[in-house]
Amino acid sequence: MPRRFPWRKRTAVFLALLVAVVGATVAAASPRHGLKFDISFPATTRATPADGRAFVIVSTDAGSEPRDQIDIVGGVPYWGRNVDGLKPGRVVALDSGPDTYGYPLETLNQLPPGRYYVQAFFTVYDTFHRGDGSTVKLHMPCGDGQDLFNSPRNMYSTPQWITITGDEDRPVKLSLDHVITPADPIPAGGTCQQGNPADTEHAKHVKILSPRLSAFWGTPIYIGANVLLPQGYDDPANANVRYPVEYHFAHFTGHAPHNFKEDGSNDFSKFWLAPTSPKFISVEVREENPFYDSSYVVDSANVGPYGSATTKELIPALDQRFRTIAAPWARVTSGGSTGGWEALASLVFNPDVYGGTFAGYPDPVDFHRHQIVNVYGDANAYNTLRQWDTPTQRPDDRNTAGDTIYTMAQENLWELALGDHDRSGGAWAIWESVYGPQGPDGYPALVWNKRTGAIDHSVADRWKPMDLDAKLAAEWSALGPQLRGEIHMYVGDMDTYFLNDAVELLQKNLSAQTSPPADATFTYGREKPHGWSPYTDAQWFGVYASYVASKAPAGTDVSAWRGASAGSSMKAAASDSISTLLPPSMDGGVIVQSDSKRGLPR
Repeated sequence: MPRRFPWRKRTAVFLALLVAVVGATVAAASPRHGLKFDISFPATTRATPADGRAFVIVSTDAGSEPRDQIDIVGGVPYWGRNVDGLKPGRVVALDSGPDTYGYPLETLNQLPPGRYYVQAFFTVYDTFHRGDGSTVKLHMPCGDGQDLFNSPRNMYSTPQWITITGDEDRPVKLSLDHVITPADPIPAGGTCQQGNPADTEHAKHVKILSPRLSAFWGTPIYIGANVLLPQGYDDPANANVRYPVEYHFAHFTGHAPHNFKEDGSNDFSKFWLAPTSPKFISVEVREENPFYDSSYVVDSANVGPYGSATTKELIPALDQRFRTIAAPWARVTSGGSTGGWEALASLVFNPDVYGGTFAGYPDPVDFHRHQIVNVYGDANAYNTLRQWDTPTQRPDDRNTAGDTIYTMAQENLWELALGDHDRSGGAWAIWESVYGPQGPDGYPALVWNKRTGAIDHSVADRWKPMDLDAKLAAEWSALGPQLRGEIHMYVGDMDTYFLNDAVELLQKNLSAQTSPPADATFTYGREKPHGWSPYTDAQWFGVYASYVASKAPAGTDVSAWRGASAGSSMKAAASDSISTLLPPSMDGGVIVQSDSKRGLPR
């Protein structure tokens, strides 16, 4: 699942929100129109005019800054409005007019009287004159993974306590007296995007200028990778050894793949440093962009050609710098959630680059179940509509007991308050940006009305090229011979975001393929939530080693990297391949596994 922002949830904040909502009911009966915030920044914070979105955030808890207390449920109220060309010392007003929109209280006049800890924030937008002729304004991240309220060049005010009476006759003035600076060091004379985390013995960091992405965005764009080298890589005895590669897709991070620590302070690190473990090179791609912390590693109309930038620019650069086995049979993709979708999509779109995928709890792989919405057939994303009944709100997040944590409308309206035109940095925004077409204004075409949830099926139909299940079904005669036995999926059958539903549709459709059979594997965790995996990261490398050995050309010596834990033998003698690690084949060549006695999904 795409990253839901890791902003804190606090009991005190939740109680304050309840008070605010109760107060809003009273306010609705007797609206107040006087509350207004005047937000500005001095030249000492920023010397040049700024485009962007200005926010005011209120809380009753001074335990942390209000910007750190925003969340979908239990978070504090905030309001925002777009600004163009705000000069130092000039004011932008946030009030109860139509240009200011908030969450969970839509308008400022719904905020009840009280004492509040208040902060202003400003997301700076850059103007991109893109290669396709469009001009858009979005925030360019700077080594932060598009973390909205902590992203460099954005501005914020010192929080302060104020009292709201409900009968204000003058605006509350807030000054953006701080600017966020990059965490990674920027090379002398370089740009913000060029910063890189520091290398260690086993963890290396690569960043290259992408000609394809730079041409698309109309400005220099860099793409990078965190690379984890195996124990013994620098040993002179291994100077001629080349290693298979795990491309592990995940959300943006500056850490080493799989959270490896040089001091061996966690279980995975102990495994990686052990002499008997399989020896792989593990790569995590860093591709934060103006929409999100991940590009989804495909070529898309709104985000750009990140798929071809990865396969035709970054991977060749990695193969040149490190001793990889630069062949599809020696490259596997893996990941969970956003990374799970990326792992499967990378294989499906690039079967000549990668040789197999192990994808967990992926973002929707069939848009008949876009989480819980059928974008092709449903009338509304937020509600189930029937002729005589009142609309039933669609859940978005659940626990394994089936309780709804928040609804589709809540998360989408939360994102809308963070930024229109899919500039929130949120899950639904990036899906719309990656999966869908560009709209006439240059921004992503809306697949549904953000306020009401009404679905535009003319836009939804244009999502089909990114519908992985639909692509596999339509192109199986060409893709099947390359992908047979290469797709391996796992997910909890009570996935928090209902992602198991689309996986089950994929399984059903692959089960029906006979020319050739898919020979895919699907592993289900009984009553397991989002994030469930049948193996630890360390155990997965044993699976990868056996799988890659089974794919290696006849006569290949795999003993230098396969590891004692997986055996070390020639490919001709390798019998413990993936098929022996999972249950027997069933239902048209599709293998199903569960951690209980469970057959095919419903």
